[in-house]
Amino acid sequence: MIPLALGSELAFWLFAPLMVLAALGLVLSRRPVHSALFTAFVMVGLAVQYAALDAPFLFAVQIIVYTGAVMMLFLFVIMLVGVSSSDSIVETIKHQRVLVGLAVLALAVMLIAGIGSAGTDPGKGLAEPNASGNVQGIAWLLFNRYVLVFEAAAALLLIATIGAMVLANRQRTTPRRTQADIARDRMKEYARTGAHPGGLPGSGVFARHNSIDAPALLPDGSVAEPSVSRTLKARGVMLQGEHLADATRETLAAIDPDATDAVGGRTIDEARATRAQLPQGSTGVKDPEDLAHKGDEER
Repeated sequence: MIPLALGSELAFWLFAPLMVLAALGLVLSRRPVHSALFTAFVMVGLAVQYAALDAPFLFAVQIIVYTGAVMMLFLFVIMLVGVSSSDSIVETIKHQRVLVGLAVLALAVMLIAGIGSAGTDPGKGLAEPNASGNVQGIAWLLFNRYVLVFEAAAALLLIATIGAMVLANRQRTTPRRTQADIARDRMKEYARTGAHPGGLPGSGVFARHNSIDAPALLPDGSVAEPSVSRTLKARGVMLQGEHLADATRETLAAIDPDATDAVGGRTIDEARATRAQLPQGSTGVKDPEDLAHKGDEER
């Protein structure tokens, strides 16, 4: 049977080099998923060290909380959200390499001091603290000697949980506006100022044309003026309504050649003749200066 001291040393020399290699892989890996897996391996190795040192409670907590919950949460977040290749790798903190070097130097001094004191000071072991059981000993310390610290930490975690719930679920101070409320307010604004209660018509006509300079047509075939920007109308680039109503006129002509045009009360032939007399490239809109003057009056 292997003695406990020899068993702990064997676990240390087997897992410590693997943990160091996994830690290097965590730092040097280019893929976040691989870094998370290396971190999980380091935590599992640390749990094995706790078990070898006769600390079953820390072994269970390390496996359940850190490896089973925290690291898996990190891993799933990385896999679901992902990391964009366009993320900047430029240093955002000035002289951070110098600060990292100082931190590494301080850590090395602390490690050397700890290892040096451990080599000269004989260890007391865990026989006395674990006399009544490891879990029972930790429970006695938490709820007797460190009960105030334990309660303060529990209160802090509870406050953080409640704060997260409050920030995530904001309660409205006013009732949510419904579609009926919005429509009622628009009608009140129309009665008070004469503002149009509906939205402006969209540009474009038919499925084959959706340009911003093509006005929408009303049911009678006339042009809906608000469907085109005033700037385009002032520049004289708005398409003329004569061309846009051709489909309706062609349909009427096919049904009844003597039918009148719904736009101007003319026959189909008269409407075609009027359109043929328009200059080439004409838009069928008024003079830009008149439109601009009219827009100023409306504003």
